[in-house]
Amino acid sequence: MLYAILCYHDERVVESWTKAEDDAVIAKRRKVTGRLAEQGKLGPVVRLMPTTAAVTIRSGNKPLVLDGPFAETKEQLLGFYIVDCESLDEAIAAARDIKGDERDGAFEVRPLRLFDPGTAGK
Repeated sequence: MLYAILCYHDERVVESWTKAEDDAVIAKRRKVTGRLAEQGKLGPVVRLMPTTAAVTIRSGNKPLVLDGPFAETKEQLLGFYIVDCESLDEAIAAARDIKGDERDGAFEVRPLRLFDPGTAGK
């Protein structure tokens, strides 16, 4: 079963990190993702651009494209990992390992249903 591990954090905090601080977080995560990759369980890992680079398409009589994601939350979706795990418990363990000892932010684990494999890699 494929699971998405969605990474939420206050992007203003993350964007304020120095390169060394950001590199340290990524280095910790690479230890875990390296292990998942060796086990053949790691899919794409994506770091999203800031929400200031996003646009939102709203439904209505005439679809409207608006700047920004218009999330009314303290934390924004900053990226995600795709993992192939035997169970939800295994996916939760992977998310805990990736998050490590970070005190802030949240990681959501959500099962995926493949809608369309797309053309990536073809």
